[in-house]
Amino acid sequence: MNTFSYIITGAAGFIGRNLVAELNARGETDLLLVDELGTTEKWKNLVGLQYEDIWEPETFRQSVLDGASGKGIKALIHLGACSATTETDADYLLDNNYRTTRDLCQWCLEQDVRFVYASSAATYGNGDEGYSDADDKTPGFSPLNMYGYSKHLFDLWALKNGLLDQIAGLKYFNVYGPHEEHKGDMRSVVYKSFEQIQESGDVKLFRSHRPDYEDGMQLRDFVFVKDAVDVTLWLADPENPGGLYNCGTGQARSWLDLTNAVYKALDKDPKIEFIDMPAHLQPKYQYYTQAEMGKLHQAGYTKPFTTLEDGVAETVAYQVKNLG
Repeated sequence: MNTFSYIITGAAGFIGRNLVAELNARGETDLLLVDELGTTEKWKNLVGLQYEDIWEPETFRQSVLDGASGKGIKALIHLGACSATTETDADYLLDNNYRTTRDLCQWCLEQDVRFVYASSAATYGNGDEGYSDADDKTPGFSPLNMYGYSKHLFDLWALKNGLLDQIAGLKYFNVYGPHEEHKGDMRSVVYKSFEQIQESGDVKLFRSHRPDYEDGMQLRDFVFVKDAVDVTLWLADPENPGGLYNCGTGQARSWLDLTNAVYKALDKDPKIEFIDMPAHLQPKYQYYTQAEMGKLHQAGYTKPFTTLEDGVAETVAYQVKNLG
């Protein structure tokens, strides 16, 4: 594999696709992409990208297990995982999200290749323990679903084995932006709102089922995908510190803020309907997320994050141009 400068798993996915495009913009084209395309339309995310080759995930994993050389590779950016928060097959998640990540991490350490991996804000659970990415806080978190737990397991393993000064992990908060269309029900509310407005003119949001939050005032830390990519590539540079970091804006905004921004980008008056949240989601629903960003800033990353209004406007412009 020493003909590649970077390896990106999950490369045809949402963050992966945008990351490969940014690497291309920086002059990097000797890339090995790793993803499972199957019979879906996800291959369309690869159109326009420059790369050397694309491998199926198990082929790549086996190559790593067989001791392939990492000579000349600057970084392995591991974004490939099952990202469905509703997935209930625990054995599948353990192998795909936890054990595979361990295999790739150990190979990178042996080959002196920078390893950057996607953790998740889902590791924080309901937020009762806060959203601190400090190492000493990590063991105390209780994810609400198996997806979050599978991500949490690797964070704990890396912490236990003293690896977080050598590798970098990112707890992505609510990432949105162009090239989400393949994600189905896991697409951001920016995408879903755009579709609903095009179809009926109004947007449906979940009603609050807690008295301390008004309808539509549930809060999230929404982060534009281009910012998520920039942080990821900054950490892929071995000159920058390793560690486990939050990737958000540090500012919680409401679902109403986001939906109103979509309407404004389309130059339309808001029409919002509140609907009951499905009963099975209510015990696992997060009413508030906000990344603590001090650790990343102290590590040396000080670039400002895109405002919600500007990020939504750029996303909607992409949707109008490409999705109609």
